[in-house]
Amino acid sequence: MKTVLLIEDDIVLRENTAELLELSGYTVLYASNGKTGVALAKKERPDIIICDIMMPELDGYSALKILSNNKATKYIPFIFLSAKSERSDVRKGMNLGADDYITKPFTEDDLISAIESRLAKVSILQELNTLTKSEILQPNQTELKTLNDLKNFFDDYGDEFMFNKEDVIYHEDDHSNYIYLINQGAVKCYRIDGHGKELVTALYKEDDLFGYTSFTQNIPHKETATALTNTKLVGISIIDFSDILDKNHKVVLELIELLTHDLSNVKEQLLQMAYGTVNKKTATTILKFAEKINRKPEDPIKISRNDLASVAGIASETLIRALTEFKKQGIIKAEGRNIKVIDIEKLKSIS
Repeated sequence: MKTVLLIEDDIVLRENTAELLELSGYTVLYASNGKTGVALAKKERPDIIICDIMMPELDGYSALKILSNNKATKYIPFIFLSAKSERSDVRKGMNLGADDYITKPFTEDDLISAIESRLAKVSILQELNTLTKSEILQPNQTELKTLNDLKNFFDDYGDEFMFNKEDVIYHEDDHSNYIYLINQGAVKCYRIDGHGKELVTALYKEDDLFGYTSFTQNIPHKETATALTNTKLVGISIIDFSDILDKNHKVVLELIELLTHDLSNVKEQLLQMAYGTVNKKTATTILKFAEKINRKPEDPIKISRNDLASVAGIASETLIRALTEFKKQGIIKAEGRNIKVIDIEKLKSIS
């Protein structure tokens, strides 16, 4: 039976959570503040720790720092409990080395799934018997050969970030501290010209990497990135990423291929903007957004007319006229921000 240490100052939440864990078959130790929790963790060495962030005497951040610097407790999986109002502080916790976080209020499934996944990961690594504990904590020593290996590395060791729809991930001129992989959702990157007009520079979907103004240097972003839908990202710091490239030369070739592909897409977009007809630009843009936001182009997409016009490289009024024409032809349905493709083949023939 696995032992969970629950560090939570709210007595009602602590008791209710402890009961849920016990009913799920876990032995539960609990503490009412970080100071007591740290002492209990050192003494009992639980299998996993669930810890609130804001607590008296010693907060969650400080508790994690202390336990991470102790040889007896540094390998214990550590999960933060975070109130929704503290989401901006989650990034700080992940940077300190937390394995995961659970947002309050949470469901029983949220709690148990987070615990089971972390315990399963530790168990699998131990069963493989190919990595020592020190090697598990130094993943850069594991050879990465392909882009897929690199993405798995992001999933396993990256810091996790959550953004609501239309949240800004980073602004133009912010320093590029992270390179990101999209686990869920979609991201739009854009610049604002001298007339205040927004120009969409890139769209990214699940399993795409983005944010790489540079792979090795912390230099300012050249564009702003926002979440098109509720989005989950994992990120690796530029410093760590540079270290990965130094030690894994084979994956560098994969990244060169990725950059080459990006450049080809940019050239294609410029050609479409320069020479494509209005209807062709509009059709291509709808398909592009559908690909980025949904798994199927025929699913409804929610996107502003300004975003569509910006990517297509045409005025909003011109785009609206094209959409009206598509509606008359029975190619799409449009209600507010919702656009649903009715005749995907006809739309593709236009594009």
